[in-house]
Amino acid sequence: MRAVALVGALVAGAALTGMSGTAAAAPAGGIPAAQVGATKPVDWGACSADTLRGVPADQTKFYSCARYRVPIDHDDASLGTIDIALLKRAARTPDKRVGSLFLNPGGPGGSGLRMPISGTGYFQPQVVDRFDLIGFDPRGVGQSNPLRCFTTQEDADEVNGAQVGVPLSRAEISSTLAAYRDLGQFCRNNSGALLNHMSTKDVVRDLDKLRAAVGDQKLTYVGFSYGTLIGSTYAAMFPKQSRAIVIDGNVDPALRTSDGVQYDRERARGFEISLDAFLTRCAQSGPKCAFSSGTPRTKFDELREYLRQQPIKLPGGGSIDISQFTSSVSSTLYRPAGFPALAQELQSLYDVIHPPAAATAQAQSARALKLDVLAPGKNGLADLDPDSPYTGDDSYFGVNCSDKKITIKQDKVPGLAAQWERESPTFGRYQIFSDVAACPVWPARHPDVYRGPWQVQTENPVVVVGNYYDPATQYLFAKRMANELGNARLLSVDAFGHCILGKSLGVDKATADYLIDLKVPAAGQVFQPNTQPFQTTATAKG
Repeated sequence: MRAVALVGALVAGAALTGMSGTAAAAPAGGIPAAQVGATKPVDWGACSADTLRGVPADQTKFYSCARYRVPIDHDDASLGTIDIALLKRAARTPDKRVGSLFLNPGGPGGSGLRMPISGTGYFQPQVVDRFDLIGFDPRGVGQSNPLRCFTTQEDADEVNGAQVGVPLSRAEISSTLAAYRDLGQFCRNNSGALLNHMSTKDVVRDLDKLRAAVGDQKLTYVGFSYGTLIGSTYAAMFPKQSRAIVIDGNVDPALRTSDGVQYDRERARGFEISLDAFLTRCAQSGPKCAFSSGTPRTKFDELREYLRQQPIKLPGGGSIDISQFTSSVSSTLYRPAGFPALAQELQSLYDVIHPPAAATAQAQSARALKLDVLAPGKNGLADLDPDSPYTGDDSYFGVNCSDKKITIKQDKVPGLAAQWERESPTFGRYQIFSDVAACPVWPARHPDVYRGPWQVQTENPVVVVGNYYDPATQYLFAKRMANELGNARLLSVDAFGHCILGKSLGVDKATADYLIDLKVPAAGQVFQPNTQPFQTTATAKG
């Protein structure tokens, strides 16, 4: 996904935020980058009220914030430094404290700064009791010197608005490819030295400095989605500094960094697997799923093919097109809790193109159809002040276009799109017109990327967690991750959705035992989620 939540804000210490093209000057005398801040401890201080929004007053005592300076280029101090934003939630039982637990939500581009605030949503109470939970915005993200390709929101809106999620016509395809070329030009002009230093390897080298700076001899880490590439890369680069690493919603690190085109092609297949499982589960659930009458698979395909020809006009006004439809279905597959609402709205759309009996149709046409999940586009644009400052960041492509090895030219994308959608009819075209279309014209040059080896021996196995029907990182990727790492243990979960920690009691307990006591989970286990789609009773076993 190109946008990730968990956006935090931090105001503490000297900051370089909002100035992607600038950096602190290199130390006088040319001190090697490897020595800059290598052992300097983190200077924790008070957090801003905005950073701690939503934290009960009696809990704020557990939190502190900091900024930690790292080199832009760990091998060349002359490029200067950037500051990494940090938030710590102190262990609730400090006398039994194990150490620090670093967190990353994925993305790439996800702000991890405020993750410790919601730590009880991911972990068993004993983990929060015995670890300092540490969230951070990776370089180029959020409050850590955001990588910005634009200087005004208007420029960003114009470029991003020209991109079509599922471009079908020649005009839509041309507009989308041209928009990515424009994005590359803006990035070349505005993003500064950081542009060439956004790889996961750069992030991992930052993380190793942060580990040492909080006083831990070895890293304890939990990463989700793209955060699994951070965790696996750290284990491969720093096996002797790896204590306990849990990675949930796994990428295939070897394929992602060696053949980005094939990786994204297989990623599209993962969404198709998840969609098919959703439609199958809907059919099995009967009346609990509003889309279950008839054959959900056939009805869904008919909706998709109808939308490829024209938008669906909604009763009461508005419409939804194929790009909005595909994006919304994709997003909802991440969250099984949204399945009932998705099913209801799919049925509502199906009723629009297949009106029920005359009396019912007349009643339906008299009321507006409101779609919350499938998110129809807005009519018109809100007026904006001219030259509004751009406050976002462009770290998603900054990281992916560094890490993923994409060697094709942009003009090959339309032909490949036709191939991909034959095997992945809902998501193939949608998937290829993202990274594979953008990265050939991304302006970063010679980023320092870790591409293996992955088979190294950490002291303790890396715990790899994978859902059977994860859309964004299909279960096959988790199996490959476990095989590619030199020392790993795979936990399988018979679950839908992207990532599972906090939603499966069995996995949560096994993770707690591993993080605290280094108890390695038994091999071959298949866990259940706390609830299955279209059910309300708990299914997870302790």
